[in-house]
Amino acid sequence: MRFEDWTDPVRSAEREVASLLPDADEGRPPVLFVPGLGHGAWAFAEHWLPHAAGRGFPAHVLGPRPGGDLRALVHDVVQTAAALPRQAVLVGHGVGALVVARALGRYPARAAVLVAPVLDGWSALGSALRANPGGTLPALVGGRLKLSARQLFGAGLPAEQAGEYLARMDPRPRRELLGRAVPPRPVGTPPVLVAGSPDDRVVSRKALDRAAAAYGGDPLLFPGMAHDLMLESSWAEPIDAILDWLGKQGGR
Repeated sequence: MRFEDWTDPVRSAEREVASLLPDADEGRPPVLFVPGLGHGAWAFAEHWLPHAAGRGFPAHVLGPRPGGDLRALVHDVVQTAAALPRQAVLVGHGVGALVVARALGRYPARAAVLVAPVLDGWSALGSALRANPGGTLPALVGGRLKLSARQLFGAGLPAEQAGEYLARMDPRPRRELLGRAVPPRPVGTPPVLVAGSPDDRVVSRKALDRAAAAYGGDPLLFPGMAHDLMLESSWAEPIDAILDWLGKQGGR
């Protein structure tokens, strides 16, 4: 146990975990999805959760605890992964990727995937101000952050569907997300994949390159897609590529 956790333990909270299991257990590692800022478990349950289960991977998604800080979210990921029957693969999106990056310093994951990772809060803030100034500026003075379809989705997603997704989001920015994160060294040196789009209006191509370089590789890119790869009309392309990559790492 770390000193901070001993002197100031994370308060207990009920965790929202949605799961889908494959029809037959083929021994593949469980995949734990971690959503990002404003996104609930539904963001992965929409497409990627059933698709991963359909390809033989036990699939789980952890919903964010209400009002939890970054340390509490990391705690929840570590505790949820540790309770799974086999060593898990952690897949985080956006700020959820930052949570996964920190969890890797405490949990010996089978592998990890950082999807459109927000590891550089200042860069993400600059991108938000350029893409959605009206929705971002109020949040800087204590108001509410309003995400826009232009920030999160590509032109191929129908406007009605984008509106439905936005209505389900509840982004609550925190000062602790600002700055450039230096993730801890992963326990057990698991393979780590960084995936994203060069056309993302939240995470720049340079930020993707920096994140991938921190783990000794290059990013897996999906041109033409936007920040929410798991909700795009072409959502199957990145999750299939991620699961194919996982298979090459020994995840069968």
